[in-house]
Amino acid sequence: MTTPAADAGPGAAGAIPDIRLRGLSKRYGDTTAVDGVDLDVAQGEFFTLLGPSGSGKTTTLRLIAGFERPDAGVIELRGTDVSERPPFARDVNTVFQDYALFPHLTVAENVDYGLRIRKVARDERRRRVAEALEMVRLPQLGGRRPGQLSGGQRQRVALARAIVNRPQVLLLDEPLGALDLKLRQEMQFELKAIQQEVGITFVYVTHDQDEALTMSDRLAVFNQGRIEQVGAPAEVYERPGSEFIAGFVGVSNVLERGGRRFTIRPEKVQLLDAPADGLHTEPGVVRDVSYAGMVTRYLVELEQGGELQVVRQNLETTSQQALEERGRSITVGWRDEHTYVIPAPPRHHEEGK
Repeated sequence: MTTPAADAGPGAAGAIPDIRLRGLSKRYGDTTAVDGVDLDVAQGEFFTLLGPSGSGKTTTLRLIAGFERPDAGVIELRGTDVSERPPFARDVNTVFQDYALFPHLTVAENVDYGLRIRKVARDERRRRVAEALEMVRLPQLGGRRPGQLSGGQRQRVALARAIVNRPQVLLLDEPLGALDLKLRQEMQFELKAIQQEVGITFVYVTHDQDEALTMSDRLAVFNQGRIEQVGAPAEVYERPGSEFIAGFVGVSNVLERGGRRFTIRPEKVQLLDAPADGLHTEPGVVRDVSYAGMVTRYLVELEQGGELQVVRQNLETTSQQALEERGRSITVGWRDEHTYVIPAPPRHHEEGK
């Protein structure tokens, strides 16, 4: 039976999805890595598989690529069942975290490799290699070898080599994981811009929530081999489908009041000197303060039970002023529309099915 996770997203109505997974499962001995996954990825989407280590996201990617064979279920690429086809017979390419470049070949030769294997004519190969290097902002580096490049440049070469064959789908397995934070953030914007330019469907695996929220058209959150929620980044962040998602995708407070269990994001909570109109307010005490440059994070213990993380921008607050809040009695407040009731867990989780 098709679940909501299989929806191909807005704008794809009537179009055959580039990827369709139905009942996909993979076991390793007694461990079920992927457990009955249903998913559609629309043509031209930047789609992210997000989840912690061991959640099934990378195994799902490897099943799509053909590096692993499913124990059950169907993998379709634009309507064609490829479940039993080897990797070379699927119109997909994969970019790995370790780049997998040939160190003895130049940048241009690395990018050209797949075209030579496919026996593309020399003039056509030169044109497409130059086009791919231009696209990844490396037009002048074709004569260098991988060892002469920075980590970010090597990642761009790996990307150029993957897109030069114009695959139907590009699979990216945590490709930015080896880069430092600043370069990783720069490459996030670069990757999204390149994907929009080439129009190829990207399926991107990461455990980094910020990365997923920044780049994705839609994302699927994996947990224990299953997909818990599929949606646009704002939808998943603002309306998490489970307590696991509320805690994993960003930071979220979970409170229970009058039998109602709900989440509220730290940036939606206000620190007040007194109750304010239009807000739900509660008294509490600031138990801890963490100054983080642009923002300060406060941990507030509430009189009615529970605690809240609160994030406030340091527009005019100095570090000393922020740290002096520790131990102070305050009032916190939030708007009801910024809370989201956590749905009850699915029955198959409760029954261990």
